[in-house]
Amino acid sequence: MLLAREEAIVAAVNRLLAEKGFDAMTVDAVAAEVGIAKASLYKHFRSKEELAAAAMIRVLDRALAQIDLLGADAGADPVAQLRAMTRWTMQLQLAGEMPSLPAQNSALRTALTSNKVYLDRLMLVSERLGEWIRAGQLSGRLDPGVPPEVVLYTMFARACDPVLNILKASANFSDEQIVEILLSTCFDGLHGRSQANAVRAIRAS
Repeated sequence: MLLAREEAIVAAVNRLLAEKGFDAMTVDAVAAEVGIAKASLYKHFRSKEELAAAAMIRVLDRALAQIDLLGADAGADPVAQLRAMTRWTMQLQLAGEMPSLPAQNSALRTALTSNKVYLDRLMLVSERLGEWIRAGQLSGRLDPGVPPEVVLYTMFARACDPVLNILKASANFSDEQIVEILLSTCFDGLHGRSQANAVRAIRAS
């Protein structure tokens, strides 16, 4: 019962972080969302920072499970795996299940940098994605001139890209169309097809 309540609390924090961000989220709002007294909530988490850290860890655990699922096919194309992982993160954001990444110099960022569980999960996700990035660069499918960490940070940025919800609010595109548009700009760039083919030909020569 305690575990079920904790899961409900973390799920509520996840939604509120996605909707409002850390600064605007309050412990009172979390308690109200779950339907418990604030005093009961504090029996599980001692602070707003602990609540947010638990939500971030939950997302990283889900990401690792998704990476395991995609990595089960040993012969899969690493770039296709990276695209699939990026698609998954954007779908989470559109569904309101992706907490906003902590801003530089924020209280949440300070709390997370001292949270070993969070840092260990983040490192593991980064290492697993890094393997696919390096394989993609070795195959020539990803530009080897771009540092691998820049590719990784670009993928992380797509998980909180404001363009997703701007396009959704316009009501001009379905969620799937939005995801495919941003996947294309992320992995294929903004070149016209003929120019993109010319660039690929130059790189191959």
